[in-house]
Amino acid sequence: MIKANPSGVYPQIHSSSYMHETAIIIGNVKIGENVFIGPGAVIRADERNSKIIIGDNCNVQDRVIIHCLEETTVIIHQETSLAHGCIIHGPTEIGQNCFIGFASVVFDVSLGSRVVVKHQCCIEKVVIPSNKLIESGQCLRNATDVGRLENLSQCDKDFMDKVLKANLELVSGYKQE
Repeated sequence: MIKANPSGVYPQIHSSSYMHETAIIIGNVKIGENVFIGPGAVIRADERNSKIIIGDNCNVQDRVIIHCLEETTVIIHQETSLAHGCIIHGPTEIGQNCFIGFASVVFDVSLGSRVVVKHQCCIEKVVIPSNKLIESGQCLRNATDVGRLENLSQCDKDFMDKVLKANLELVSGYKQE
């Protein structure tokens, strides 16, 4: 479903992107090229002066929720994967080529590029530099927590690339139907 917000602003979705019929996109949302929006995803910029921008070649998998508070923005830079059931809440900016794992919650955060957030993490009110790994189940709420993060391994980078490639193939396949 594509719907305007209370201010009458409709989402802008690039024609090369794929949106599953059960996804819901409301309000001031801009979705770039070759983006996969999976079943049950909710992308909602309906609070006053809120905005969501999803860059090219991203994937928003099943049951992902993206929302933002009034007067805030969520920016998801290109080639980023949002895995099943994660929640991204604004104000938040996620850098290029990141991975946010299953059921992770990200709120009021700035992530650099090539950050891997594994599964069931809680990240709130912090800045994460580029090329960092956040292991499953971690909670990050201050600079001390962030300072303990490890750098990405080649295996982590390969995993992100594989997920991205698989979802870009889904966009291509579904658009041919």
